[in-house]
Amino acid sequence: MSSTEPRPLSVAVDIGGTFTDITLQDSATGRAWTAKTPSTPHDPSEAFLTGVRLVLEKAGEQAARIGRVLHGTTIATNLILENKGAVTALVTTAGFRHVLEIGRQDIPRRANLHAWVKPKRPVPPSRVFEVTERIAADGAVLTPLDEDSVQRAAEACREAGAAAVAVCLLHAFTAPAHERRVAELLRAALPGVAVTASVDVLPVVREYERSLAAILNAQVMPAVSTYVRRLEERLAEDSIDAPLLLMKSNGGVAGAASIRRAPAVTALSGPAAGVVGARAMAAAAGVPKILTVDIGGTSADICLMQGGAINLTQRGSVGDWPLPLPMLDMVTIGAGGGSIARVTAEGALAVGPESAGANPGPACYGRGGQRATVTDAHVVLGHLPTALLGGRMQLDMAASEAVVMREVAAPLNLSLHEAARGILAVVDSNMVGALRVVSVERGHDPRDFALVPFGGAGPLHGCALATMLGIGQVLVPPSPGVLCAQGLLSADLRAEFSRSVLPGQADLATIEAGFAELEAEAAAWFAEEGVAPQARSTERIVLMRYAGQGGELPVPWRGASAAADFAAAHRALYGFDLPQGRAEIVTLRLEAVGALPAPVTKALAQGAGAQPYATQAVHFESGSVQAGIFDRASLGQGDRLQGPAIITQLDATTLLPPGWTAEVLEFGAILLRRLS
Repeated sequence: MSSTEPRPLSVAVDIGGTFTDITLQDSATGRAWTAKTPSTPHDPSEAFLTGVRLVLEKAGEQAARIGRVLHGTTIATNLILENKGAVTALVTTAGFRHVLEIGRQDIPRRANLHAWVKPKRPVPPSRVFEVTERIAADGAVLTPLDEDSVQRAAEACREAGAAAVAVCLLHAFTAPAHERRVAELLRAALPGVAVTASVDVLPVVREYERSLAAILNAQVMPAVSTYVRRLEERLAEDSIDAPLLLMKSNGGVAGAASIRRAPAVTALSGPAAGVVGARAMAAAAGVPKILTVDIGGTSADICLMQGGAINLTQRGSVGDWPLPLPMLDMVTIGAGGGSIARVTAEGALAVGPESAGANPGPACYGRGGQRATVTDAHVVLGHLPTALLGGRMQLDMAASEAVVMREVAAPLNLSLHEAARGILAVVDSNMVGALRVVSVERGHDPRDFALVPFGGAGPLHGCALATMLGIGQVLVPPSPGVLCAQGLLSADLRAEFSRSVLPGQADLATIEAGFAELEAEAAAWFAEEGVAPQARSTERIVLMRYAGQGGELPVPWRGASAAADFAAAHRALYGFDLPQGRAEIVTLRLEAVGALPAPVTKALAQGAGAQPYATQAVHFESGSVQAGIFDRASLGQGDRLQGPAIITQLDATTLLPPGWTAEVLEFGAILLRRLS
């Protein structure tokens, strides 16, 4: 195919812990195809290409017609969580070697005050090296940079076997010249070693967090860069020369070159894509306020949205580490279809966070799994059909019954079905706790929202979670199991540029000059990403606090009204403001968006009435009943059905309990309503 011929296809790939989800869409016709394939943890790019080939075959399309490749990845997340990144060293200002060890005095909210042990730092003191220099908080040079000390630090990094180096100098966010020069010298002295300067990742106040951001970025840079390069090579081998765009934690995408420089921005890549997809789906359904719960094989990611606005936070974390890069404001817990159920030494039933993953997976997958999981509990209770993935994966009911009986029912002296219901009750309770964190604990009544469950396991739990929270509506996306992949198609290019200013000294001229610098950086980023002028937009944000507070709130910058806007935001979040308090600006942030073509949404044909293709025994707490099994592909706009029922499709299964009804909406979502 010549380069002048149209390439209307976009392919999106989301790699999860258990399955890899793929969506292919034709922008010319609006047609879309989905596919699902087991993930390959030893080399995620294998499942990536397998999935792309699978969906192209399903659509009867050619690889050369693909014009855009979008990807959500957990590579950086897993490396950080498992501390399996590159051996990393830290280069810092003389006298500040122990910033990491000192850290913060905070103790995790759910940790035992007396038993909590500070986690092992990602870089030990033996790999922290000092250079002679010093910059004051106002940017004045107190001690010039001694370049000989940088060479000594480079030699120490070499002797320590560091494959990556993070550079974080005191007050570099105010005057970055020293830090950039140190990074330049280290790159020259250490060829092949990944070097990250903190000002290229997080040029804002707070030494500990800035150090961690630089370290985590450096730590994952070699592996992520290798992975991205391998993907590009394999795509080329399959005659796909379209640009590769990767999802970031902020709900936007960026090109491969940007991701190689700052791979830490992908820490919440997969979950962010799902939230973007849920927003687009809810907008099409006319539902303005949603609580999303993305339940995969290993984890559940929960987020709240109102009016289509995705809230960003700079108080996020990955595992034990704060990572104050702009990311979606969500809560993640270890609860998924692969979560393992066990009886503790105290005789209590616990579920997760350990997961059976993709290999061996739940016992019902027939791959040798010997631990009872959430998915096995669903199989035992009849919530799932006899096969998944369009019939490609048969489920072993006997294996599920055996592990649930051995691991849970027998130790607790319960019946098989009581044990399975107990497993689901525990995991649902864990997820409700997380849903309360993003709603009740932030001043929102969950009953005012519709619950949007997605991920492979989400629609199995949607009605149970809604009942526990008092929510009356559940909105199930058209393809809930691949919504993260579909969300990639709805994402725009997005980046944030930040600068800290001296608290209390940010006058109007300083703020305008600061934003002008950030806008110049944004213009360079737009050019690198190839964003046309008419597709560019930016928004000015200031992070503010009352003098003496330790955290800031983001407020749109409107000049003189900033103090009043901040007071209103403070009241909304905390229930009060401080009329006599002095509001101060700490950080300037510019949010840049490059609009990408929106996916075409097609209305469903009118339905002819929902008819089950089979029935199956389902074991509810109220008793066992025969439930109709419906093929979602056969449902049309306006079709209605009443629980108990099971709705099957390639990527997920929806459980409709007694007392719930379902209606198929115009663009394919199913609205579930609780009758009482």
